[in-house]
Amino acid sequence: MKWLRKYVSGLRRRYLRARTEISAKESEDIREGKQGYPRRKAGISAKESPDIPRQKENFLVSLSYICRQNHFLSRMKTTLLVVGRTVEPHFITAIDDYVQRTRRYLSFDLEVIPELKNTRSLSTDVQKEREADLILKALQPGDVVVLLDEGGKEMRSVEFAEYMKRKMNTVSRRLVFVVGGPYGFSRRVYEAAQEKISLSRMTFSHQMVRLIFVEQLYRAMSILHGSPYHHE
Repeated sequence: MKWLRKYVSGLRRRYLRARTEISAKESEDIREGKQGYPRRKAGISAKESPDIPRQKENFLVSLSYICRQNHFLSRMKTTLLVVGRTVEPHFITAIDDYVQRTRRYLSFDLEVIPELKNTRSLSTDVQKEREADLILKALQPGDVVVLLDEGGKEMRSVEFAEYMKRKMNTVSRRLVFVVGGPYGFSRRVYEAAQEKISLSRMTFSHQMVRLIFVEQLYRAMSILHGSPYHHE
């Protein structure tokens, strides 16, 4: 995808330069029209019309459409930050599959924070605080942090697709979704986050949530790109 974004960015620059040139020429034509410059409706021939070759016009129309698809040109990077490695083999296989599918459409990474050791001797609050240290350390300046939390906003898949589209139009750096440990998040993590999303009112294991989220992220991308994966 990096080469594709670089290629389209180059096309976009060419498009903007070409539009600037055409706008300047159209302004000149308008000024001349005020002084008697003949209009096309008056019977002006193709040779007498402003010199914009048909191929160039088609190129600009097509490229204009591409440039309006900001999700295609988005520089946003999406990260799923999870506490502890996934241990179930069937989850690992399915998660890897959806991660690879999602990368066809989006710059996406799954980042794993090492799980705590000797947690049996730790209270729930202490464990959450130590996990918070690791989560906050993994965040970068400018990150937009979204917690996957049971108290977050619920969305249908098509609504989540629109949510992702808005984020790709506004987020210039990383959009980070965070899955906490088995006991959830500490107060410090809640304070560092901008938003919360709930995948369901039901309770899932923090390992299963990873699979559900990457599947929904891929589904959102397929909706935005018109893939037949999603059915309404």
